[in-house]
Amino acid sequence: MKKILIIYTGGTIGMVLDEKTKALQPFNFRQIYSHVPEIKRMGFSITVQSFEPLIDSSNMQPAHWIKIAQIIGEQYQNYDGFVILHGTDTMVYTASALSFMIEYLSKPVILTGSQLPVGQIRTDAKENLITAIEIAAAEIKNKPAVPEVCIFFNHSLFRGNRTSKYNASRFEAFQSINYPTLAEAGVHIEYNEQFINKLPKKEIKIHDKPEANAGIIKIFPGMTKGWIDSMLNTPGIRAIVLETYGAGNAPTDKWLISALEGAIKKGMIVVNVTQRGGGTVEQGRYETSRHLEEIGVISGRDMTTEAALTKLMFLLGMKLNKMQVSIQIQKNLRGELTPADK
Repeated sequence: MKKILIIYTGGTIGMVLDEKTKALQPFNFRQIYSHVPEIKRMGFSITVQSFEPLIDSSNMQPAHWIKIAQIIGEQYQNYDGFVILHGTDTMVYTASALSFMIEYLSKPVILTGSQLPVGQIRTDAKENLITAIEIAAAEIKNKPAVPEVCIFFNHSLFRGNRTSKYNASRFEAFQSINYPTLAEAGVHIEYNEQFINKLPKKEIKIHDKPEANAGIIKIFPGMTKGWIDSMLNTPGIRAIVLETYGAGNAPTDKWLISALEGAIKKGMIVVNVTQRGGGTVEQGRYETSRHLEEIGVISGRDMTTEAALTKLMFLLGMKLNKMQVSIQIQKNLRGELTPADK
């Protein structure tokens, strides 16, 4: 019998309607069979471990990523797969962070949630949960079908660090523009094996010290020198994800280039990603990105903002120096970017 550990962090999926107050409130997820009786028919051994207290995903912090990673590390030999129930707002950040924090992963770690609570008639919670459990237990040729951190939502399985949330009200809340889906759940679950990470040859390793001294600056029309200076000079900040236009373009104003160059010379790591949902950064393709390359801004290629940020936090937590971080951020560590030679 396959053994699956469900880690319930909080979020809409675990809510039920209180008939008296008409307000949504979390239920005891250890009583999961009473709310989703279909799970009994799956023939798996299900254990539930809930956060105390439960966390709204808007309040999710790196400390919670650490807690999840540590639970997986501690229980790794006891279970065949892991399902993490999580609010949708920050699910991509958590999935991306865990992909870096859990090295040499050889078992499925599937994040899922819902747009409607499990107790509502039209809920998407049951289907997402049931299918996530099935994927976590699935095998292909007697090996785990998906040995990586993924997000399952509305019939689609995505690589966690390739995913973005793009809709707050539709059931298809997530997408992966720059990388194919890993599986599609219809009448059968069809796995795209050629796009799934291969099983590692080493034992799992948990990196539980991400450093949160990184931030995001989004380029926009009308931004001022004072605003940029305040962001770049925030005490403790060591790395910045720079969200630029199109294929990595930014204004050519001298004050902006000077501010970025000054920060980089002082030790700041600046990684360029596109603020568009898809595509890749090609520094130097246009005049408006060539100057970024010249001052030492690093191309994040086709990484999502969430993947770039959490990867920086992971690398900073490894206590690497600036040169080492700059090299590693450009490497494909967990399938989060397309290498330059592809």
